[in-house]
Amino acid sequence: MPRKAFITGITGQDGSYLAELLLEKGYDVYGMVRRSSMPNLGRISPIMDRITLVNGDLLDQVSLLHLLQQIQPDEVYNLAAQSFVPTSWDQPVLTAEFTAVGVTRLLDAMRMAVPGARFYQASSSEMFGKVQEVPQKESTPFYPRSPYGVAKVYGHWITVNYRESYDLFAVSGILFNHESPRRGMEFVTRKVTHAAAQIKLGLASKLPMGNLDARRDWGFAGDYVQAMWLMLQQEAPDDYVVATGTQHSVRDLLRVAFEAVDLNYEDYVEIDPRFLRPADVYELIGDASKARKKLGWEPKVTFEQLVHMMVENDLRLLKERL
Repeated sequence: MPRKAFITGITGQDGSYLAELLLEKGYDVYGMVRRSSMPNLGRISPIMDRITLVNGDLLDQVSLLHLLQQIQPDEVYNLAAQSFVPTSWDQPVLTAEFTAVGVTRLLDAMRMAVPGARFYQASSSEMFGKVQEVPQKESTPFYPRSPYGVAKVYGHWITVNYRESYDLFAVSGILFNHESPRRGMEFVTRKVTHAAAQIKLGLASKLPMGNLDARRDWGFAGDYVQAMWLMLQQEAPDDYVVATGTQHSVRDLLRVAFEAVDLNYEDYVEIDPRFLRPADVYELIGDASKARKKLGWEPKVTFEQLVHMMVENDLRLLKERL
């Protein structure tokens, strides 16, 4: 019998890469989607005939309980969230409902329906926020700097509490920024690579940006979902930082993206105060030595390869529309 995996957030960047990985490993993959008049299935369209989509909602515990009772999954991956940091300032309460309390609803449904299943919670480097040490590891104190970061801290600690209180196999992956050609347009990496492609093709002339000095530890989403799976294959549940251990500024991102199309970013970028956060996070860089040692996980795609991959994909998409 093939193992069954249940993924919330399957239509997102990470969910689509994880679903592909699990299909390669022979799993039956079930993905939860919210009822919508226009569901965004673009990222999973190539594998739609190989997965099973089911309707449910992190705001509705009854739907979660029914789904877990029916599917009886071996592994549950909670990737669904309101995951865009600027939006969390505009919708802080909704962010808390999805990204924080939603984790509790899913864990509690799992405790009742499939207590023997293994649970993965998508924690985030944004939990470190105003960093207390550099680099950040599993023991680094959290100091979130956005409603999203605060909600993720709740989700992280409720996972620890359910693990310790109910003996669930529940883990959290503290993932640092991870990108891909499937990244949403609202995220800075995709905004930059798409703009570089647009400007190269004469479809735009300027790129408004916020803080160019913010620094992040950027990796490839396809590498990071491998770490998620590995965490659920261990003998005992534990939490892991997943990161490249290399830091780049937004300025570096701009330089590499525009150089990929033989342009100088300084000729096109304008600072726009609208894109400055109320409280920014400056020094995120992860120490993934525990994941390397215990999981045998290593990132394969470099920062430069990742940015080039994204620019090339955006050029291709734009050319198809011309």
